[in-house]
Formats: sequence, structure tokens, C-alpha cells
Amino acid sequence: MVVSMASTIFHFVLVHGLGHGSWCWYKLIPLLEFGGHNVTALDMTASGINLEYIEDVLTFSSYTKPLLVFLESLPSDKNVILVGHSLGGINLAFAMEYYPEKILATIFVAAFRPDITHKPSYVIEKSLNGSTTFPNTEYITYGPPGNEVVALLFGAEFLNSTLYNQSPEKDLKLALTLVRFGSRFLNDLSKEKKFTQRYESVPRSFIKSLDDLVIPLSFQNFMIENNPVEHELQVNGSDHMVMLSKPNELSDAIMQIASYYTPKNS
Repeated sequence: MVVSMASTIFHFVLVHGLGHGSWCWYKLIPLLEFGGHNVTALDMTASGINLEYIEDVLTFSSYTKPLLVFLESLPSDKNVILVGHSLGGINLAFAMEYYPEKILATIFVAAFRPDITHKPSYVIEKSLNGSTTFPNTEYITYGPPGNEVVALLFGAEFLNSTLYNQSPEKDLKLALTLVRFGSRFLNDLSKEKKFTQRYESVPRSFIKSLDDLVIPLSFQNFMIENNPVEHELQVNGSDHMVMLSKPNELSDAIMQIASYYTPKNS
């Protein structure tokens, strides 16, 4: 684990995946802060302790609003490194499209990474391979006719066997308390415009989770081949929740990637 104080100070912004919140980064945050870095972990709309209800969120853009508001408020002489996990990769893509000048680099951690050839929904739909449901998961549908949104809540068995299968039991128990209904907003994403060169202009890296059962290694490799990255690292022995099952290794990988870049006002 890297423990020395860094000569270059970065500001990392952490974005969680489906149904989760900023709480899932609780192990990684102190590891990054110990090196003197700034860390902001955000709750997307209707996630974590955000007060909105999922039934009031109709679009992925609305779901991403906390991240977009944060970047809009960032001074022009500052830039940040975005770290997105799982569905958080799509949040990163929206941020890269809207505010590329405020993003030093992006790190996709076992995360969906879209391209500029297909609709934003493409990589999620392809990963599902024709299936629309997870086992032991509760589903609800809301929204106006023609623009329905499907939200889901992971059940205990699915969390245990698939997302947290190599994470400590205490983290599974935490998830059982804090996981909320969330949505992939596939209907909305399938109607969104394709991402552009603004999105592609932001440096991007990928950290693979080799034992991931949610986004398998083969699909992580597919996304990298489909839309290459500047830097590609891997974490061994981690489940989908890399930040909980292998926080030290993830911290080291993030810092290795960050070392290739120089933030504004460094």
C-alpha cells in the first residue's frame, strides 16, 4: 500500500454504482486522504442519503445531477480525477461530455464504459445478453406511458452471492441496510444522443476486477477493446465491490494512474 505523502495533490471524485451510495467508498477514502489528497464521494440522485425518491427520477441526466452540479461549481483553475464504479461509468461519461475541461482524468473501476458509435445504453444492454432481470431482486415500474422507468432493489441472496461474494461479512451487512432502489434508465439512455468527441477528449483508464461476477472480466475486456483506454490495470481476488473487497490494492492502482497526470495549480 502507498502510504507516503504525495508531492502532487489530486482531488478525486468518487461515483458509486446502481443502488449504492457514497457510503461504499468508506474504506478507500482514508487511504487516498492519508497521502494528502482531497476526496469527494457523491450520492447520485435518490441514492445514499440523497433525499429524492427514485420514483421522481425519470432520466439518467437527472440521476447524474449531483455530479454535474459539483463540476459546474468547480473553479475554472481546478480540475479533478473522476473515479466511477459499475453503473457510475455512465455518470462519468455524462460528466465528460458536459464538463471535459474540468476533468483531469477518469478511472473506470469495473464500470460500464460507453463509446461514441452507439447509443449510451449500448454497453449495458449488451452486458445483459438478452436478460432484463437479476435473481432475488425486486422490481418496480413508474413514469408516464412510453417513458417508463424500471427500478430494482437487490435482494440479500443476490448481494451475497454475486456482488459481495468476496467482501467481508460486515460490508454485506452494511449493504443490506443502505442499498436503495435504483435504475439503469435504459429506456431513457436508448433515446439519448451518442456521446461525442468532448467525451473522448478526456483521458480515461480502466481498473479491472478479475473475479467480478456482475461485469465479468470477459465483458470488461470487451469494453476496453471496443473503446480503448490510456492505462489499464487490474485487481486480483476482488469481487464486484472492489473498493470493499480489495481497498488497498484499488488505492494503489488509482494512485499509479494518477501519477501520469498533473493537476491545475499543482
